[in-house]
Amino acid sequence: MTTASERSRFGDVFAIGEFRALWLAYLVSVAGDQLALVAVTVLVYNRTHSPLLSALAYSAGFLPWVIGGVSLARLADAYPRRAVMVACDVIRIFLVAAMALPGAPLWALILLLAVVTLLDSPFRAARSAMLPDILSGDRYVMGTATMQITNRIGRTAGFAVGGALVAAVGARSALSADAATFAVSALLLRIGVQGRPAAANPRRQSPSEKDRPERFLAVRRVFGDAQLRTLMLLGWLIPFYVVPEGVAVPYAHLLHGGSGAAGLVLASGPAGAIVGSAAFSRFVDPARRLRWMGPMAVCSCAVLSLCLLGPPLAASLFIFAAAAAFSAYQLAANAAFVAAVPSSWRGQAFGLANGGMNVGQSAWFIAAGALASVISPAVVIALSGLIGTAVAAMLAIAWRDKTAG
Repeated sequence: MTTASERSRFGDVFAIGEFRALWLAYLVSVAGDQLALVAVTVLVYNRTHSPLLSALAYSAGFLPWVIGGVSLARLADAYPRRAVMVACDVIRIFLVAAMALPGAPLWALILLLAVVTLLDSPFRAARSAMLPDILSGDRYVMGTATMQITNRIGRTAGFAVGGALVAAVGARSALSADAATFAVSALLLRIGVQGRPAAANPRRQSPSEKDRPERFLAVRRVFGDAQLRTLMLLGWLIPFYVVPEGVAVPYAHLLHGGSGAAGLVLASGPAGAIVGSAAFSRFVDPARRLRWMGPMAVCSCAVLSLCLLGPPLAASLFIFAAAAAFSAYQLAANAAFVAAVPSSWRGQAFGLANGGMNVGQSAWFIAAGALASVISPAVVIALSGLIGTAVAAMLAIAWRDKTAG
C-alpha cells in the first residue's frame, strides 16, 4: 500500500482487478456516449444551420444535471454503489435503444439524450465515491488520471471519427452501438467489482442534520468549509476552458471547414488533456501538484485569449490542446477534495461537484452559442478565456493564502 506522499505508477493501479473492471467498463461506454452526442449535434446543425440550436442540442448532454446533480447523487450513498451503477446502465440500454428506432424526431432524440444524462448523475457519483475504496494513497491520483485519460481518448476517438462514422453507417446504427456499450459496462461491473454495503448510516447523523432536507446537506457541508469550497470552485472552472466544444461547428465554418474540421476542434481538447494528465500525474510529485494547481488553473483559461489573434485551424487546435493540457490541475484538486470528504456523504459531494461542472458547461455552451450567432466564435472563445482567467486568479490566491496559513 502506498502513502499519499509516495508516487505511484500506472501499472500499480492496473494490478488491482477491481480497478481493471471499473476502467474497462468506463472505456467501452465513453466512446459510445461521444458518438451519440456528436451524431445528435451534427444532425441538428445540418437540419437547422443554427449555432444556438446546435449548442442547445450539445447541452442536452449536460443540462439534466440541474435536476440530478445533487438529488439523484444521494442514491450513491443510500444504496450499494455497485448496484446503483448496474441499474443505471441497464435502464440506459433501453433508453438509447429507443433513440435508435427509425423515424424518431429530433426533439425526441434530444429528450431521450437528456434522460440518459440524468441517470449519469448517480452513476458517476457512485463510481467516483467507490474509487477511493479501491485505490489508496497516490494510487487514487493515478487511477483518477487513468480515468481522465480514458475519457479523453474515448472522446477524441468519438469526436474525431463520429461525423464520418455517422455518415457511413447512419445515426441509428451509431446509437445502437451506444446502447450495446451500456450492456457491456453493466456486465463488467456486476462480474468484476466487489459489492459493498451502502455508505450512508442515518444513525450517525446528528439530530440537526436529520431535520434538514437531505439533498441540501452536501451543499451546506462543502460550501461551509473554506478548503472544500475553494477546491470545488477550482473544479467548476471547466466551462471557461472547454468552451471551444460548445461552438465547434460554427468555429469550423468560420475557418471554412466542414464536419471534419469541427471534429478536429472537438478532439483537440481531449487530446491535449491526455498529454497533460499523463505528464502531471506521472512526473510531478504529490506536494508539488498542490503548489502548481492555482497557476495551472489560470493558464488553462488564459491561453484561449490567443483566439483574439484570429489563428488558422492548425494554430487553433494547438491553443485548445494547450488549454486542456493545463487543466491537469484538476487531478490535484480532485485528490485534495476526496481526502477531505468522509465516505458517508462522498457520493453526494461528488454529485455536487459533477453537477456544478455539467450545469456550468450547459449554461456556458448555450450562452456561447447565442453569442456566436452575433459575433465571431473566435471572440467568444477568447472572452470565455479572459473571464475564466480572472476567476481562476482569485481562486488561486485564495488557495495560496489558505495553504500558507
